[in-house]
Amino acid sequence: MNKAKLFTLVAALLATMALTACGGSGDPDITLVENPWPASELNVAVAKIIIEQELGNAVEIVALDENAQWDAIAAGDVDASLEVWPGGHGERIAEYIGELGTVEDGGKLGPLGEIGWYVPTYVVEANPALATWEGYMDAAADFATAETGDNGRFLGADPSWYQYDEAIISNLGLPFQVVWAGSEEAMLAEVDTAYSREEPILFYFYSPHAIFSKFDLTRVALPAYTDDCYADEAAIACDYPNDELMKILNADLAEKDADVHAFLKNFNYGGEAQVEMLASLDGGMSVEEAAQAWVDNNEGVWRAWLP
Repeated sequence: MNKAKLFTLVAALLATMALTACGGSGDPDITLVENPWPASELNVAVAKIIIEQELGNAVEIVALDENAQWDAIAAGDVDASLEVWPGGHGERIAEYIGELGTVEDGGKLGPLGEIGWYVPTYVVEANPALATWEGYMDAAADFATAETGDNGRFLGADPSWYQYDEAIISNLGLPFQVVWAGSEEAMLAEVDTAYSREEPILFYFYSPHAIFSKFDLTRVALPAYTDDCYADEAAIACDYPNDELMKILNADLAEKDADVHAFLKNFNYGGEAQVEMLASLDGGMSVEEAAQAWVDNNEGVWRAWLP
């Protein structure tokens, strides 16, 4: 073999190795945040499938809580988070998006998020006063546990989620104590157990979620939300705001990969899509299987997101 042919062979081999090291296409890897609740897991699973399948980028999913993700996205350690509940992040939105410009508003995800207090409907049927917060002034004994003593138990979920129940309970003067389930899975297990025994349980939850197709639940009426009520987090004594769920992106993502940036900005579906996938999880599918089934059955939706 002459030197020219040898040089050509070596160059081709090096080029092939370089492409392999970059995932085969030369496109930069994309890192998406997965928050600790199923809808977030499904969002990033759907995005991963489409980005890898249609745009050619390898996608890494990184588990972070909704507070820690802001610093990581601002620093460029991760590229995007696809389900932010803005009602709990007003200061971060003002700082990172409005002042520093290190995080970009990625636009609306689509679903309207609603957080509230819930009880099984059989609780309200037995005592109609428990449809509103005032009824809980005299109901501590019905919800008390060994852990809470004379106070009723209010079941919170993952303590990393944004929630103001301790302040609401204190500021309304309710004889209840927040006890953290620790995770959504643990909370759902507690609700399932209470429901199967027709026991009273008062807990924080949110929609959209498949729980509402499994259990008959009543949302407890709290004082109506106002902006003034939320001016001081320590003084909150009203209901949660409705949240138009949003996405956040690293401010340099468009420069890193314009196609992925455009796709994530366009990524948008309704709450019914999330509920459909969440129901698939309840039916025994994995997150990846449920996301793939949605992608397979909704090409007409997600093709419109592509640049």
